Amino acid sequence: MSKIVNSTRPLWQRMLIRRLKFLAIVAVVLGVLLGGSYLFAPQWLLSANYAREAMAAKLDKKSVQAGDTRWSYYEGGNGPTIVLLHGFADSKTVWLDVAKQLTPHFHLVIPDLPGWGESSRDMDASYNIDNQADRLQAFVQTLDLGHFMLVGHSMGGAVAGVYAAEHPEHVSALALLDSFGLKFNENAFARESLAGKDPFAFSDRDGFWRATDLVFAKRPEVPGRFVDVFVANNVKDHAFMAKVFDELREPSQYLAVQNRLDKLTMPVLGLWCNGDKVIDISAMDSLRNGLVHAPGISASTLIGCGHMPQMEKPEETAQIITAFGLSH
Repeated sequence: MSKIVNSTRPLWQRMLIRRLKFLAIVAVVLGVLLGGSYLFAPQWLLSANYAREAMAAKLDKKSVQAGDTRWSYYEGGNGPTIVLLHGFADSKTVWLDVAKQLTPHFHLVIPDLPGWGESSRDMDASYNIDNQADRLQAFVQTLDLGHFMLVGHSMGGAVAGVYAAEHPEHVSALALLDSFGLKFNENAFARESLAGKDPFAFSDRDGFWRATDLVFAKRPEVPGRFVDVFVANNVKDHAFMAKVFDELREPSQYLAVQNRLDKLTMPVLGLWCNGDKVIDISAMDSLRNGLVHAPGISASTLIGCGHMPQMEKPEETAQIITAFGLSH
């Protein structure tokens, strides 16, 4: 009798059971595929996650030939334009958390600087700060960006500062985040760098974590297979990193912004993490003291982060950039 009852279930119940079974099978298949991808193709999962984060930030990935470089960049959002530049051995993806909060207010352009990320490189060319600023001008002209706010982090800050000094007609406001190119109190990073040791080059998981501990106040959680992807990419880039690192050890490069502070004629923001072990926060004093022609000078310090405010404190970083951008 129970069998007859089961076979005469209402149609909607039978369809629901079939649907649940189908979803269960799909879940199992997806679990197997994702598990396999994590083990055997973690780089695919990383790329998929970057694409998901870019979509959440309402950014499209684009590319364009400008000068000698095929530039890869994100673009999206509405409002005044902000161009964001990443640092040494980094890429445009470092801005994704911040971008999600900026696109409701601003039109963002976030490139991989030439030689880094997915933008093209030429091992026979120079990628010092001055040449990168020249390449940025070609990019700006190709995209016809006009007047915009320029934001740079670390090495990208030096590129931004030099570009703003040489092309003030394009830069409405300049924000430097833990920026390279300024005088600061000598620390272990500076001593090792000037001696020729690049702490950002590594070949194994231990090296990855040493570099991570240098730039983060609190070690982030990164799955082991993803660490392996970062290690493999770093090893692949060793020759290029060494070439650029040597270029940046020249005084004209590590003082590239310092030597041009009197040429900055737009409002300037300095934003630093108090725990930065790469570019000591004393660099912000050098910035403020050298801005003799800037019509406005803003300074913000974030507590509880190292060299990466846009990753460790994305909400606070976005709020500061937003307030500065909307006021200028």
